[in-house]
Amino acid sequence: QWVYNILEKKAEADRIVHENPDPSNGFVLVPDLKWNQNQLEDLYLIALVHRRDIKSLRDLTAEHLLLLRNILQEGKEAIAKRFGVPGSQLRVYLHYQPSYYHLHVHFTALGYDAPGSSVERAHLLADVIDNLAMDPTFYQKRALTFPLRADEPLFKKFQEAGKV
Repeated sequence: QWVYNILEKKAEADRIVHENPDPSNGFVLVPDLKWNQNQLEDLYLIALVHRRDIKSLRDLTAEHLLLLRNILQEGKEAIAKRFGVPGSQLRVYLHYQPSYYHLHVHFTALGYDAPGSSVERAHLLADVIDNLAMDPTFYQKRALTFPLRADEPLFKKFQEAGKV
């Protein structure tokens, strides 16, 4: 619900760094709550898409390329303009599995070891765009590795199914 509150400007409207209002290919860029915005070494922003029908990386197809390219380009430009951090100094990625199922993209300072920015969980947005450009249904077919903690319900389901 907090995602929808941001998108509908019922909450955190004053924190919006950039918005592309297009309902299909637009998004809102806001500082992540983990970032206090006092220093750039741990810069961390999130792009939340306006569309509610895209839950995760698995839902993405070539249909979403314009949206993803908008996020990458406009997000980098907005961060450079507002914070003076060039796009070359940003890590831009999606998590799989995500912590919540509404498509969102992470923008972090390249030198910041953000939680979940490791190769096991983070998929660089530029790579996602390239993969979808080569194969429109790449993420419906691709086996995706992701870490799970032993206390997570999904891990227990894998155990019960004999997959771990």
